[in-house]
This record gives sequence, C-alpha cells and structure tokens, in this order.
Amino acid sequence: MPSAVGIVAVALVTSLFMAFTVGANSNSAPIAPAVGANALSTLKGAFLVGIVAAAGAVAQGGSISETIGHGLVTGVTITPLAAAATLLTAATLITIGNSYGYPIPSAFTVSGAAVGAGLALGGGLAVGTYAQILGFWFAIPFVEGVLAYALARVLLGDRAPDTVVIPLLVAGVGYALANVQLSFVPTPRGEQGSVAGYVSHHLGGVAGFLGADEFGLVVVSLAVALAVLAVTYWQLVENVTTGINRILVALALVVVFTSGGTQVGLATGPLEPVFSSALGLPGAVLLAFGGFGILLGGWVRSPRLIQAVAREYASLGPKRSIAAFIPAFLVAQTAIVLGFPISFNKVMISSIVGSGLVGRSSRSGGISARKTGYTVVAWVLSMVGGAAISYALYNVLAAVLGAG
Repeated sequence: MPSAVGIVAVALVTSLFMAFTVGANSNSAPIAPAVGANALSTLKGAFLVGIVAAAGAVAQGGSISETIGHGLVTGVTITPLAAAATLLTAATLITIGNSYGYPIPSAFTVSGAAVGAGLALGGGLAVGTYAQILGFWFAIPFVEGVLAYALARVLLGDRAPDTVVIPLLVAGVGYALANVQLSFVPTPRGEQGSVAGYVSHHLGGVAGFLGADEFGLVVVSLAVALAVLAVTYWQLVENVTTGINRILVALALVVVFTSGGTQVGLATGPLEPVFSSALGLPGAVLLAFGGFGILLGGWVRSPRLIQAVAREYASLGPKRSIAAFIPAFLVAQTAIVLGFPISFNKVMISSIVGSGLVGRSSRSGGISARKTGYTVVAWVLSMVGGAAISYALYNVLAAVLGAG
C-alpha cells in the first residue's frame, strides 16, 4: 500500500533525524573533558566525535537497540507509525534542549516516547524491565560520582607519582577493552565476541599453551593491560604534560566509541520491528544507518554542546578529566552488556561533577549548581513529557492518516 510505504519512509527519516540529534547531543559529552582540559580543540573534538561514535554504533549498538524496539511494552509490535511518533517526539525535545545549551538525556526521552507510543497501540507496561532500568539510572549518579571523586583524589594527591598511578588506571581500561563485545569479532557459536576471547581461542587451539578458555581469556587480557601500561608509562616518562594530554585524548576516544554503542539504539530501536518485518533487512544495516546519522550530527551540531559540558558544569584539569572518563567508560560498558538504554549526558555530567568537587582552587569555577539543577529538572520532564506527547501524537497521526 502506498500509505504504508509512506509511513515507513517517514519512520526512516525520523530515525535519521534522531540519530543526527543524538550525534550532536549525547555523543558530544564524552569529548568535553578533553576540550575543557585544553588537550583538544572544540572543532577537532567534534570531528572525532562523528567518526569514532559512528564506529561504536555499528560495533556495539545491537543490545540496546533490541531493548528499545522490543522490551519496553508488552503485547504489541511497534508499527512504523508508532516508531515515527516515538522518534519525532524524542528528537524534537532533544533539539529544543540542544538549542538552549541544556543537554536533554536521550535515553529518558526516547524511552518515555517509546512507552507512550506503545500504550497508544494498546500495549502493556513492562514493569519488571522498567524497575531494572530505573534502578540502573538511579544508581549512575551515585556510583559515578563516588568513583570519579575517589579517582580524582588519588590523581591529585601526592602519595604516588603520576608515572605509577596513571599507567595503572589506564591499564585497567585496557583490560576491560580487551573483553568488550564487538559485532565484528566472531565466536565459534556465531555470536559477537571480544578481542581477548578471539585471540585466546585461536592461540589455545593452535599452540595449546593457554589451557582452558577462562584462563586463556585472563592471560590475553593481562597481556593487553601490560602493553597499555608500558605505552602509557613511556609517554609520561618522555614528557609528563604532553603524555597526560595524549592519554586524555585516547581515553576520550575510547569513551566516545562506547557512547556510540549506547546511543545509536535510541535512534534505531523503534525501527527494529520495521526493519525485520516490513523491510526484511538485518540489524547491522539498521545500525549502520544510525551510525551515519550520528556521524553527521557529530560533525554539524556538537561544538555547542561540547562547550556547554566542558566549561559550564565544572572546570576540569587533565587529571580530573581522566578521573571523569574511567567511571563513564565502565558504567556505559555495563549498560551495553545489560542492554539498558542510558543517557550519556547523565553519565558524563555525573562523572564531571564527581571529579570537579576535588581540588577546586581560585582558578576553578567548580560546579554550577544552578545549571545542574535545571538539567535534572529537564531530565524528569523529558521522560514524562516524551511519553505524553508521543501518546498524543500517535493518536493524532493515526486519526489523520487512518493507519496504525
């Protein structure tokens, strides 16, 4: 039917719009501490955000896309019209916040809009899923704030030299990176796997010296961590200031990659049922579609948000920025493993606030309580408002178009 084709086209356009908005809004936050610490210019940061976040979207975006598309309402399948209402509502609200310099949490907005459209279809509430996701969201500011504060205290203290503390922390990130699940890394069972798992399986099969899979996984992960530690130490020994800035940028790119994996599902999730049923295309194509939108958004619109997060929420130096990156990376990777949608604005701001509370001086603006308070209110309103507007918009579009 022509009307059905038109609705699918509208859903695709709104998904691209949403991916563009996510690239401009949520994926810009991870690079902000590096810009705030003057380790990277705003324009270079925006350029890297687009490329690296798009790569992360394709490599790690599947689990959260699945949750948004199938896990938030029960008893119904999201239709193209419902997907269009969900994405149009969320993207519009986020764009408004972006225009005024207030990062609206994409996960709150999209999740609320998806629930609203699902209820308008006659679906039920997935209460158990909501409880798990809301619990995770509620824990993020506390867990990240405490971790970032503790790491900043260690990094800014004088009990251990930078050439010891920073390499150990970055080596921990390297160990975790070796174990993240990536779509392009195959496993014997056909699922996506990790670099450490792939290497340990093949080396164990060829040489037989790694032993059991679990032991081999640990050995390879430790080898990656030690390699990262050695490179980090070498950078710091050559020149501490230059080395810290290079490490800061590297961590920023790791977190941006992770942010792409957490955020693309917010744009592509509502279209999961559409791609599988109406178009018959695999999920990888949908993720690539979303990654392209993130790429465009990161290049075109992210500089304003990078500046807002970098300079208006807290004044960070390089060490406090490192302290902000590590908890953000760990929490985001946990969300990917669990398939929980998260807002990277919330993730980064929580870390920035935690690390920004340490070592404030006369040169530091500290934390903007007024700005942070307005942002928290925007978080709550975006979820509730997204559900209400999406519910109403779906009913209006269904009545006007005579389709569901």
